[in-house]
Amino acid sequence: MPSTGQTLRLTIAALMRLTGERQADLADGLRMHQAQVSRKQSGSAPWTLAEVDRLSAHYGIPVCDLLAGVDRAVHCLPARRYAPAPGAAQLTIAP
Repeated sequence: MPSTGQTLRLTIAALMRLTGERQADLADGLRMHQAQVSRKQSGSAPWTLAEVDRLSAHYGIPVCDLLAGVDRAVHCLPARRYAPAPGAAQLTIAP
């Protein structure tokens, strides 16, 4: 069974992918440096409770759902936060 820290890192990675965010984007949203996000996502530094609160606000997901794991957090992610689907904005041009 993964630790809470491992679960949070996996959850954040999944949310970043769904929202199309890079570490630099997340860092900007949390008012951190990209290197700090990198250390936290690699497991060499832990996410603090204050940072978990900011993650919750950033993604619009209650803290308890953010800590419940990938499936729960993804389910709670507001639809407006999803990145556009690849090809969704493409036009069909008739030959």
